[in-house]
Amino acid sequence: MTLVERAYRHLLSMLMTVKIAPGERIPIDSVARQLGISQTPIREALSQLEAEKLVYKTTNVGYRASPPMTPEEVQDLYALRLLVEPYAAARAAESMDEQELAALQAIQEKMDSIVDRSEQAYAEIADADAQLHRLIAHGSGNRLIEETIERLHAHFQIFRSLYQNSAQPNAPDAAADEHRRIIAALLARDPAAAEEAVREHLMHSRRRMDRAI
Repeated sequence: MTLVERAYRHLLSMLMTVKIAPGERIPIDSVARQLGISQTPIREALSQLEAEKLVYKTTNVGYRASPPMTPEEVQDLYALRLLVEPYAAARAAESMDEQELAALQAIQEKMDSIVDRSEQAYAEIADADAQLHRLIAHGSGNRLIEETIERLHAHFQIFRSLYQNSAQPNAPDAAADEHRRIIAALLARDPAAAEEAVREHLMHSRRRMDRAI
């Protein structure tokens, strides 16, 4: 992993977990100290994040985290996800290798170990959701689809982090059931079932988010 990649992943994680809040200034010198590297790779990573609309730069101020999406933008994001991710799931069902299938089973085992409805359970389900969608994107074998889904998920995760305390109490259970159907279809190498399971999951997720906001 290069220093730029390390800086990028660190900043992306901070943004997605809202440890850097929307609109907050990003102190390059402080991030460089935290990572023990120079400011140059930090600036390069921020340029990448700016291209992905996750941060923005202003004169004499520097970089700030982008404002959160509006509810209307979230609806647009879901519309795009519904166009891309079910197709990716169908392709992944056809082309995932044994290592990726084993990773799917590990995600399933992780979800099965979550038995309560606490805030921690919500966080763990959200993490499993991110892993699953990332694995599907990679398993599709289409690099452009993978990059698109990664960008969409980053924006969505930031918005979801802001509203997670408003999530419905049964969201972890509901999402886990939807994930099980997706994983079962992928393990069965059933493209049609995988496509439909992801579509249904996204539609249910959109309704849950509508209730939360």
